[in-house]
Parts: sequence; structure tokens; C-alpha cells
Amino acid sequence: MGRLILIVDDSASMRQLVTFALKDAGYDVIAAVDGKDALGKANGTKIDMVVTDLNMPNMDGIELIRQLRASATNKFTPVVMLTTESQDTKKQEGRAAGASGWIVKPFSPEKLLGVVKKFVK
Repeated sequence: MGRLILIVDDSASMRQLVTFALKDAGYDVIAAVDGKDALGKANGTKIDMVVTDLNMPNMDGIELIRQLRASATNKFTPVVMLTTESQDTKKQEGRAAGASGWIVKPFSPEKLLGVVKKFVK
């Protein structure tokens, strides 16, 4: 089994775009529609990396990071925000919650893979 990456985004087209890019590069992918769905899918599963949107219904990306950091299984899992938000205050809030990195949409698949390769060996 390859490295497992959890993609979290409420946009079906964005989940699909990220999933295709990662699968083409040899990663295994689990996709979730929001933070709540992501926690359910990650429950007890060792994930190698999480790529999450910030603004989502039910549970946003910041709260998802807080919940992951509180779990024993994924406490140290790298989490990269993939969002349209680029304000420093949002980035600081993400870092404070435990975000490992930040990619602003729109992005290129090459840029995404470059960031993923920094965290997942």
C-alpha cells in the first residue's frame, strides 16, 4: 500500500482534481466532504498527510486540525491547508491550530505535489 493522503474539500470538482493529481503520483487517497466526514474516515487510520480546505460546512479546516492534533493516531500527521484564503490572520490561525503548510487556490498540480513530497517520503 502506498502513502495515504486524506483530501478534505466541500467542492466535488476540487476533491476530484486533487485526487487525480495524487493518484497519478502513486499516492492512495481518501476523500471527505468536510471536517466531520474526514474525522469519521480517519478514525483509527494512520494517515500520512491531510490536505484540507478552510471554509466548509459542519466543520471547517481549522477545527479539523485541532481535532486531529488531539487524536493519538494522527497527532503528528502533516496537515496542509488548500484554500482561497490568503490573509495573514487566517494563516496565523491555521498555524496556531497546527497546520504544517498553506497552498492558495488556484494552484497547479505540480505545486501541490511539490508540497506533498516535502512532507511524505
